[in-house]
Amino acid sequence: MKHVALLAFALWLVATAPAAELRVSTDFEGGSARVESIDQAARVIRFMPGGDPRRGWPCWWYLRVDGVGKDERVTLDLAGSDRPTRNNGQDTGKPLAASWAMPARATFSTDSKAWQHTAPGRREGARIFYEVTGTGGPLWVAWGPPFTPRDTDALLAEAEKLSPSAKSFELARTRADRPVRGLRVGEATTKKPPGIWVQARQHAWESGSCWVARGFTEWLVSDDAEAKWLRHHAEVFIVPIMDVDNAASGNGGKEAAPRDHNRDWDDNPVYPEVAAAQQRLKAMVKEDRLAVFLDLHNPGPGDPTFFYILENQLLKEPMIAERDRFIALAYGRISKIKPLIPMSNRPKTTGANYHPLWRNISANWVCMNGNPDTVSLCLETLWNYEHSTTDGYRAVGRQLGRATADYLRGRASAVPRP
Repeated sequence: MKHVALLAFALWLVATAPAAELRVSTDFEGGSARVESIDQAARVIRFMPGGDPRRGWPCWWYLRVDGVGKDERVTLDLAGSDRPTRNNGQDTGKPLAASWAMPARATFSTDSKAWQHTAPGRREGARIFYEVTGTGGPLWVAWGPPFTPRDTDALLAEAEKLSPSAKSFELARTRADRPVRGLRVGEATTKKPPGIWVQARQHAWESGSCWVARGFTEWLVSDDAEAKWLRHHAEVFIVPIMDVDNAASGNGGKEAAPRDHNRDWDDNPVYPEVAAAQQRLKAMVKEDRLAVFLDLHNPGPGDPTFFYILENQLLKEPMIAERDRFIALAYGRISKIKPLIPMSNRPKTTGANYHPLWRNISANWVCMNGNPDTVSLCLETLWNYEHSTTDGYRAVGRQLGRATADYLRGRASAVPRP
């Protein structure tokens, strides 16, 4: 009886013990948030995205929460940034629309490696509320699944282990002296194989694009028959993060001053990594072998997956026909992903009415500087959806890789299917 009483007393002590203090930190790679207040009694953290608007749209947020007990529920109360932002290369004097910072479901992890969605958030006026249940250790919560330069390092190292044809390289050093790293994959025996260039994250807040690039990379170095075929018949370059500085520092990147990475493709780039990419692409063009250029992004909050293309009147054949054939193949592959990743088969166009610096957009620059039959596209993969997860993004990347192999086989029709 005495033991029962002691046990009951111990359980009472646990039940009545004060909850640990909630603590929020962002002092890690990619971390970013402005904490407004923490209600320790109600277990509510009120915050908004961090980041310097001069370094891009302040819609990205990523924080660590300590002090959450096992099975304890905490509420993340998010508002949009109140800082004036830039658009179309100019200061607007107004905050960014809050919807850019408010996914229907936030992303969280208990180990900062495996990421999953929260339940749908509850929108009330200008704020949204996400609930997360603790496991007794730290919680990492973010706008979307984070992918940092360290994740690039891990991805490239794993690819090199899986395939002897995969070799990492340093594209450039950023303005803050960080390495921009990529992967070359190729087993072609011909002297000048078709060149494929895949890059992601020119806008640092668009983390989902990195996971699409990861899916493409993992597929490319796999034992899949189509991946083996592509490795044997092409030279493929993949750069998982272009805007490394902002991805590392937790800034948004898009519409950064004086211009962002995807508005920097002219004869005098601001960013060393853009200049280095241009040099490599020009070398392939000079050898008449730049077959495909793919720039990976995430779109607006309500957009499905789709391609951006340059207006037809600005292009010449055979570029238009080859581009449209690639889009049809990619749509056929991506639209069949299960569970569904909604994709539009009607691309959106860029041109003079799209942005003052439309000529400096990477896919447009490649169209205007590539070979006559180069396919140059921007793929926008939706982020505000129940299947916009790491698995969903990687599935898009795999299918994009298969579509690239489909396209190249048609381009070199004498080569049999695997």
